[in-house]
Amino acid sequence: MRRAAAAAGREEAPPGAPGPSPEEEQRKKATVIHVVYLIAALDITWMFLQFSVTPYLAKKLGFDTLWFGYLQTTVGVIQLIGGPMFGRFADLFGARLALSLSCSATIVFFLLLAIANHPAMLFIHKLPTIFMHVLPACQMVVADLSEPENCADALSKLGLCFGIGMITGSTLGGHLITRYGETFTACVGAAGSAFSLLLVLKFIPKTTKTQAAAADTHSENTNKSVFSVGEITRLMKFPGVVRTFAVKIVAGLPSGIFQVMFSIIALDFFKLQPEQNGYLMAYFGIVNMFIQGGVMGPLTARFTENYLLVLSVGVASLVGLAQAYMQNVFQLCLTIVPMMFSLSVFNVITDTMLTKSVPSTDTGTMMGLCASVQSLLRTVGPTVGGFLYVNYGLPSIGLTQFVVNIAVFAYLLRPHLKKTPERRE
Repeated sequence: MRRAAAAAGREEAPPGAPGPSPEEEQRKKATVIHVVYLIAALDITWMFLQFSVTPYLAKKLGFDTLWFGYLQTTVGVIQLIGGPMFGRFADLFGARLALSLSCSATIVFFLLLAIANHPAMLFIHKLPTIFMHVLPACQMVVADLSEPENCADALSKLGLCFGIGMITGSTLGGHLITRYGETFTACVGAAGSAFSLLLVLKFIPKTTKTQAAAADTHSENTNKSVFSVGEITRLMKFPGVVRTFAVKIVAGLPSGIFQVMFSIIALDFFKLQPEQNGYLMAYFGIVNMFIQGGVMGPLTARFTENYLLVLSVGVASLVGLAQAYMQNVFQLCLTIVPMMFSLSVFNVITDTMLTKSVPSTDTGTMMGLCASVQSLLRTVGPTVGGFLYVNYGLPSIGLTQFVVNIAVFAYLLRPHLKKTPERRE
């Protein structure tokens, strides 16, 4: 089941007044999508700015690897709770209000980080993350405004924004911390989030649903709750949703462990300084930009989603094997290219498959559930990753990824053993 492309920014016209032309509608949609890409890039910039601050501030306040893992787990639990509810909120009350809430929470998040001078404050400043779901809200808007055949490519452009934000945020964060300290860097994040909020209020329409879908959603507001567990779990009954979610969780867990532990691995195993870590994260971003901007479009046009899902899981298993034996930063850089390829394809394809499985009125809730999968990985990832790293070293994380992903690869490959690679006509 798939939606028709939604009408963006459409205000109710007076009775008898002519509606906007199709060309005008397309221009409005394109404008909203481009602004959403900008908001997403800015949000990722501030997120990676924060990633540059937290590990070094935590170390300054006396956190060891295990306690830093607990801090990351706290964020995962909070966002695991908030993700589905936020998605439901976005479906019921519209994109503008949802993005405004997220950007406002991000401002509070950075202000609390700026005044954190005690270990307890590092935990307290994570509380606003229950509302910090800018990227899922942007995904909802893009999915609503895109034609079905262009959905995967449009969502992959958000990954391109992710790369831009990763480069900018990591580089900027490393320089700001080195020269001005953690407090000033956090204040820059708060000011940047305030600018993002202004963009939302200026350019994002109240709703990005079709007129029929928006009317259905409005009628639901009177009798449906944001906290309705039944409305959220109802989406699991659509064909293919449970299977895709299971693959997203199981195959995504090992790579999620490496991602959430990377800041500690860079600091403890590779002995990187803040500025060096910023350059490395910028390299991550450059690779991600190349894959999302130059590779994903041709791949999604030529191959089916099921085939690309199998490919991404297979590549991830080989990445895990390589990470188990890397010893220096150069070897790490060599593994980054296939790692970013597998992550990009896996995340875009699974998100696309899931949004195509539900009606347009539920895209926000589905994106919230997708975000909750990432939150689940961040919940268990730091604890599991901290245990593996402290007790068995870095190779244990890579070997775990290899074993889990090769098992999922074999499971996904079974229906394709007697088929040739599927190509789009």
